[in-house]
Formats: sequence, C-alpha cells, structure tokens
Amino acid sequence: MTRRALVAAAATLPLPALAQAPWPSRTIRFIVPFAPGGPVEVPARFLADHLGRALGQTVLVETRPGAGGSIGAREVVATNDPHTLLVSTSGVAIAPALMRNPGYDPLGDLVPITVISDAPMVIMTRPDHPIRDLADLVARAKARPDGITYGTSGVGSTTHMGGALFATRAGIELLHVPYRGAAQATTALLSGDTDLVVAGTIDALPHLRDGRLRALGITSGERSAALPNVPSLSEVVPGFDLFIWYAMFGPRGTPPAVVDRLVAEMAPLARGNILATRMEESGAKLLLDGPARLAERMRVEVPQWREVATRARISAE
Repeated sequence: MTRRALVAAAATLPLPALAQAPWPSRTIRFIVPFAPGGPVEVPARFLADHLGRALGQTVLVETRPGAGGSIGAREVVATNDPHTLLVSTSGVAIAPALMRNPGYDPLGDLVPITVISDAPMVIMTRPDHPIRDLADLVARAKARPDGITYGTSGVGSTTHMGGALFATRAGIELLHVPYRGAAQATTALLSGDTDLVVAGTIDALPHLRDGRLRALGITSGERSAALPNVPSLSEVVPGFDLFIWYAMFGPRGTPPAVVDRLVAEMAPLARGNILATRMEESGAKLLLDGPARLAERMRVEVPQWREVATRARISAE
C-alpha cells in the first residue's frame, strides 16, 4: 500500500481507534482553576509528585484563576487531551448554576476520575449569641424571615450555596452577607456584624477548639469524628448531607483505561501518609476511590445547585 493510501485509510478510522497510543506519552498538566496558594493546590501538588514517579512522566501543576473556576475548566475541556486534567472543588458543579454561559457542560464535557477529599461545613455563632441550637435557629428564623444573617467566603461559594440549601430545606429565610474570604467572614461574626458564619472544617476547627466560636451544626449526614458533640443538620432537616469536595476530572473523551490507571496509582495514598494525616486533622477525609462517587455527586449536585440558585435568586453575574 502506498503512503498516500495509508494516510487515506487512517483518516477513515474512528477517533477511539486513533487514540490508542500509550498513555502517558508526554508531560501531564494539572489545571487548578484558582489563585496560587489556595487549599486545592496542596493535594494537587502532592498527587502530582506521586504520579510523576509512578507514571514516569513529569506532572505540572498550573493555576488558572477566574470566573469561579470556569476559566480553568474551559481550558481543560478545550484541550480534549487526557494529558491535561482538572483538579478543582465542588464549585465545578456550582458555576453553571450561577452563570448564563460558563463555557462548559459539567456533566457532558468532564469525565469524573475521583473525589480526592471531602469535608463537611459548619454553621457557627459566637459563644454569647442567643441562638442556642439548630432547633432554636429554625424557630427564630421562622419568626423573623431574613432577620438572621450569615456570612460566607463570597457569593456563589460552596459555603454560600450550602447555607442557602439548608435554608430552603428547613423552610426558613436567612440573609446572606458575602465576604472576600472565610477569615473576613469570621472576623465579622466575632465583631457582632453577623449572627452566623458557614465555613468548611479546615477554617472552622481552630476557632472552635480555642472557644472563640460555637458550632450549631455540621452539614454531613452523620456527626463528624472531628466534632462528635456537634449535631448534623440532618437532625433537623432529614436527609441533609453536604460536603465541600476536591476532585479530579479529565476532558470529554478521556479513555476509561486512563481513568483506571490514575485511580490505581492514587488509591494506595488514601491512608498512611502526611496528606491523609493533615486532612484528618482538619476534619476532612482523603478518598481517592474512583469515578463512581464523583459521578454520583455531579449527577445530584448540578441540578440541585441550579434549583437553589433559582429559588434564592443567586447569580454571579
């Protein structure tokens, strides 16, 4: 067969047949869609170091902040190359609920690889605040719609949306007060500017352990080992179960063999290392258990956040 005939024959092959080259065949890029130094960058760099050795290829971590994580997600989707992967937060399921055109379809354009870690959020107040517990919070909020304020790390943040979801499920109205970060939201609460703050355990635990703040409830479906005396929100809103999570995705078309290889290489890290220890100390859990859990979270949370954003009239635009 002539060279021209070979080229013509190759052009007729379906894309999957053309994509059977060994993986990885070159440098792998982790796109973290947030500013340098953010919390998701820590596990991304840990995994990059491990996978670089395990796969025999350089793994680079590159930050692409902007548009609530959508700029980085769009870059990954546009590559259509399993050598470029997204390491992001649960915000990847939230952004499409807040933006008319985030530039990607979280269910169609991203291939779930694994949840890296997850951690619940905590609703907190000052030790001297008159709200005593979750039942009291719900009762007071029903008596004074929009009379109770809660601070978070910003409009459309997971903590904002988590607070809005709790309010919706509890049948109450809470007034959201956005800040530029969890530290600023906590300072406002301590100063008496707000009634509550919603924060992830990594931000909450230091303040709870030193007694500066008091926890009313935790968003996981069951009580947390890190805060065993703090009730779950499910005790007043049955079925409530919500986490902030970090996860890894490939672009659409990432072969199952690539997903399986990545999961197999990362699975041994789920326990017995410094990252797992640090996660546990902050109330989080290192999972690395494959695509099924992540796919289910995306299936549930993408429409859930669209409903919450619509009902609470939340928009990032």
